[in-house]
Amino acid sequence: MLALLKSLISTPSVSRDESATAAIIFDWLAVRGAAPQRNGNNVWALSEAYDPSRPTLLLNSHHDTVKPAASYTLDPFTPLEKDGRLYGLGSNDAGASAVALMQTFIDLRSTPLPFNLLLAITCEEEVGGENGMRAFLPHMRERGIDIDCAIVGEPTGMQAAIAERGLVVLDCVTRGVTGHAARGEGVNAIYKAMADIDRLRNFRFPKESAILGPIGVNITQINAGWQHNAIPDECRWVVDIRTTDAYSNEETVELMRSAVFDSQLTPRSTRVRASVISESHPLVIAAKSLGLSTFISPTTSDMSLMYDFPSLKIGPGDSSRSHRADEYILIDELLAAPPLYRRLIQSLTPY
Repeated sequence: MLALLKSLISTPSVSRDESATAAIIFDWLAVRGAAPQRNGNNVWALSEAYDPSRPTLLLNSHHDTVKPAASYTLDPFTPLEKDGRLYGLGSNDAGASAVALMQTFIDLRSTPLPFNLLLAITCEEEVGGENGMRAFLPHMRERGIDIDCAIVGEPTGMQAAIAERGLVVLDCVTRGVTGHAARGEGVNAIYKAMADIDRLRNFRFPKESAILGPIGVNITQINAGWQHNAIPDECRWVVDIRTTDAYSNEETVELMRSAVFDSQLTPRSTRVRASVISESHPLVIAAKSLGLSTFISPTTSDMSLMYDFPSLKIGPGDSSRSHRADEYILIDELLAAPPLYRRLIQSLTPY
C-alpha cells in the first residue's frame, strides 16, 4: 500500500488530468487478478461471483487532487517519509483512502459475503466534474449494476460521517437606474440590494433538519458601481447556501427567491445535495458495533451525487490537512485502515 501511495503521489493527477494515475490503479488491480475496467479515468471492479440478485456495496474514493498550494515547502510530487509521516500532494485527500479501499477490496473480493462489492476509484471529485461520479453512476445503471449503499473514503480519522451539507451558490443581480450623484437622480441599485440582502439575513426556513440543523445562508461577495459620482444601476452579489435534507436544493432556491423583492437569483448548480444516512441503516449499526463514533462532516464529497442510495463517509487521515501545503498522512493511519474497513464490511448485515 505504501509503495502504491508513493507512486500515486509522484504522478500528478490534478482534477481533469488523471489518466496517468488511473493507469497505475488499473494495473495494480489487474496484477492482483481483480479484472478492473475503466470508464474514462474512473477505475472499477466487481467482486468474484457477482450476483445481480444480491445487494451491492460500493467502495469509493477518488484519485484526483487539487492544485498544490503556493506555500508548499516540499516538492508536492516527491513522496517523503519523515517522523512516521508520508508527505505529498493527495496523500491525505484522498490517496490513503483510495489505497486502503483497494487493498480491502483485494482482501475480500473472493470472500463469501451476502452482498456484492463494487470498487470504484473515481476522478474529478475535487471539482464535481462531469467525468467523475456524475459519469460513473449512469455507466453502472447502463450496465444493469444497481448500488444499494456505499462506503466513501475521505479523511475522517476512521470515524463515521453520517451526514454532510449540500451547497448552492446563488449569483444575484439587483438593478436600478443610473444618474448623477450630485443631483440625487436615479435609483441606487446598492440600496435595493441591501434591502434584499437584509431579507435573506433574517429569513427563517419553516423546516429544519433533525441531523444537520438549520440551513446556512451567507452573503460572501458584492460588487457595484464604476465611478464615485454616478448612481450605480446594477449591483451583483453572491450567496453561499449550505443546504440540508429538510428541503431539496431546488426548493431551497425557490424559498430564497420568494424572500427577495428586487433581485434576480440564479443558482450556479443544484447538484451538490445534502447527504444523510439513517441511524438505523446497517452501515451505521455496523460502525457503532465496532465502537466508531458518528459525526456530521464539515466538508462535501461525492456523497452529494449519490441521490439514490445511502452512503457512509469514513477513511484514514484528517480533513484539516486537505488542500494545504505539505499535506501528509500518518503511515500508521494508512496501515490501520484496511483491517477496520474489513471488520466494518464483514459485520454488515444487509436488509
